[in-house]
Amino acid sequence: MNFQFIQKMVIQWNKIDGGSYLREIEAVRGVEELVFDGPVTFFTGENGSGKSTVLEALAIACGFNPEGGSRNYSFSTYDSHSELCRAVKVMRGYRRAQWGYFLRAESFYNVATKEEEYADADHPSQRFHEKSHGESFLALAQTQLRPNGLYFLDEPEAALSPQRQLTLLAEIHRCAREGAQFFIVTHSPILMGIPGARILSFDEGAVHPCEYEDTDSYQVTEMFINHRRQILTKLLGEAQEAGGAGTKFMTGHKI
Repeated sequence: MNFQFIQKMVIQWNKIDGGSYLREIEAVRGVEELVFDGPVTFFTGENGSGKSTVLEALAIACGFNPEGGSRNYSFSTYDSHSELCRAVKVMRGYRRAQWGYFLRAESFYNVATKEEEYADADHPSQRFHEKSHGESFLALAQTQLRPNGLYFLDEPEAALSPQRQLTLLAEIHRCAREGAQFFIVTHSPILMGIPGARILSFDEGAVHPCEYEDTDSYQVTEMFINHRRQILTKLLGEAQEAGGAGTKFMTGHKI
């Protein structure tokens, strides 16, 4: 039985303009619906593959501010979200989330500023601007991630060291075991290692389930760690010959 807050998202393409750029995103344009039957779902894939676009639309459809924050946040510094949110239909389970948060690495500064403005005697500010970027990210996670919550995290590893990513992994895993549901866009092979997580890849022109060891994030990282000298020799040699464009050897993850 599916006990998740969000069990399915359906994209109603008839509500999207025929000339929309969304129809040009190869992986996204083939999506009719996505089913979510586990507490942690990762969206992964190459830059520009559409994963953050889908996460954003799903978060907005669930009532979150496009730039991030909890459902209580309502502000806009730059209206950049796509029309996809208006075409997403969310199928919910019988449970209702008691809390939630939408964390976007790219707009965290704006959210941190609003957090100070929204603070009062009963809800003191965490003063994220007085911490380093990584410290503020982790502080937010440790204060906002709670059991029975619904969370959307867009590249949460952006400001975190590997050690802090492990701390975040433990926080996510703890909350997931206590009834929370997570949707996470990431390139981090550390975070994607959460036991039992479902990984959806946006590569190869279609959204599809992917095993941890088959993700590009894992394979490229493993290859670099195990063959660092050979890779750097080949990469930097090709870059010198091509004037800085020597990365084609990475295609197919072969050296």
